[in-house]
Amino acid sequence: MLRAAERCRRDRRLRVTDLGACIAFALSLAACRPPEEPPAAEIRPVRTVTVEELPGGETVTLTGRIEAQEEVRLAFRVGQRMTERRVNVGDRVESGQLVARLESTTLQNAVQAARAHVTSAQAAAVDARLEFDRQRTLLERGVAPRARFDTAQKRRDSTAAQVDAAQAELATAREQLTFAELIADSPGVVTAVGAEPGEVVTAGQMIVRVARKGGRDAVFDAPARVKDALGGLDPEVEVVLTSNPAARTAGRIREVSPQADPVTRTFQVKVGLADPPEAMRLGSTVTGSIHLGLAPGIRIPASALTSSQGAPAVFVYDPTSSTVSLRNVEVASFGLAEVELASGLVADDVVVTAGVQTLRPGQQVRLLQ
Repeated sequence: MLRAAERCRRDRRLRVTDLGACIAFALSLAACRPPEEPPAAEIRPVRTVTVEELPGGETVTLTGRIEAQEEVRLAFRVGQRMTERRVNVGDRVESGQLVARLESTTLQNAVQAARAHVTSAQAAAVDARLEFDRQRTLLERGVAPRARFDTAQKRRDSTAAQVDAAQAELATAREQLTFAELIADSPGVVTAVGAEPGEVVTAGQMIVRVARKGGRDAVFDAPARVKDALGGLDPEVEVVLTSNPAARTAGRIREVSPQADPVTRTFQVKVGLADPPEAMRLGSTVTGSIHLGLAPGIRIPASALTSSQGAPAVFVYDPTSSTVSLRNVEVASFGLAEVELASGLVADDVVVTAGVQTLRPGQQVRLLQ
């Protein structure tokens, strides 16, 4: 029994000795191996954009319509029943063309009455002049008193004045008769009518509206912020026909309404068009682009921004060494997809726009196509 226990202890010591020898041998082999080389630095792929100096500010797009620069409302100067209207919407009119006519019986009667008044006044003036001549002769002979001569002289002057008044009344009546006809004062196109034959119209009531032949305007309804931004500026406006983008022209702002529309709260902006194409007919829908801003600036994608020591920065790519460097920039304004810079970059700088969060200064990169 005792010998068996001693034999077991001896076998256990032998096994421990063999295990230690194995570990020592393995360590000696590991020490003989050459040291492993460190892994090569990773060249990260990035996307870049080349910086360009662009006009500062923003481009505003508005939808509007084509209108004539001059549009007149033709109306009668007297009230009466309209008997005839010779034009309709879309008709072309020429200068001096008859547009509409009023019933003229009353006006013709006024002319006849005024003519009769002139005739009566002239007859009275002739009698008064003859009486004056007779009294002057009698006074010269000394057979008539001076008072009678003075009375004849006053009557002669009074009747002459009555003739002048009657003639002025006749001229007024004749002029009123001409008001029975509505004449176009310039060539143009009828865009609206305000009364039909048979209606009794009042003086000044619109009968037809005529867009005069000549320049055209693109009229837009602009919000208040655009109207305020236009103050003191004279930007060029690019106008494009909505139904045919190939028809386009440019113009300058000719008029800005000082008062907002009571319903839409927008301000009317009229742009005078320079040589508009024929496709831009009256009433056509157009789109106008207005660039608001003064100084040029640099804009980059918002994804290019990172931070360095708590300040905005970007990674600038060096094509000679294919490395990137960190450069601080000053942001002028933030947008949804772009930021406008006040300083820090110049034109032709190459800025990393994707992968900036995993880069470090001096790191080698490769550009993605």
